[in-house]
Amino acid sequence: SGKGSQCEQLAKKYGFTHLSTSDLLQNELSSLSERSKFIKDIVECGEPVPGGIVLELLKEAMVAKLGDTKGFLIDGYPQELKDAEEFESKIGEPKLVLCLDCSAETMSSRLLMRNQSSENSDNPETIEERIESYYQASNPLIAYYEISVNTGSVFSRGCSKHTNHVSNSSSLQSSQR
Repeated sequence: SGKGSQCEQLAKKYGFTHLSTSDLLQNELSSLSERSKFIKDIVECGEPVPGGIVLELLKEAMVAKLGDTKGFLIDGYPQELKDAEEFESKIGEPKLVLCLDCSAETMSSRLLMRNQSSENSDNPETIEERIESYYQASNPLIAYYEISVNTGSVFSRGCSKHTNHVSNSSSLQSSQR
């Protein structure tokens, strides 16, 4: 199963609220607010949504759920080291960071499949560039969290058996304490 499915299962098992940044962005885009118009313009230009905007959406979603959850499982943020630093200064340091990893080949095949079921028209070269950009941004982020926070890393080949491995992780169990 994919990252979103694994996050949903983990959130359910541990009583966390799963906050997917892509879902939050989609919800905001459908709201027709001033912010949604700004986000739409950015997305239509093919640019990533600035981390500060994503952080605003996350903060609003977290505040809305504060009394109803044991914690938050945030999917898709931070994407860069500066996002992590901003999150920590405005919200706080995470208790645990999970890196759900898979091979570049698995990422590429999933992005190609996603293209077939959406209006996205990324070609294999564009996908390869996106994957390279992902590694350039995420490697320093992972290194930062390995030093500063309890970090669990799981390499997944994209099958559901890895979800059980993640959900039985001692890191997750100890983060509940």
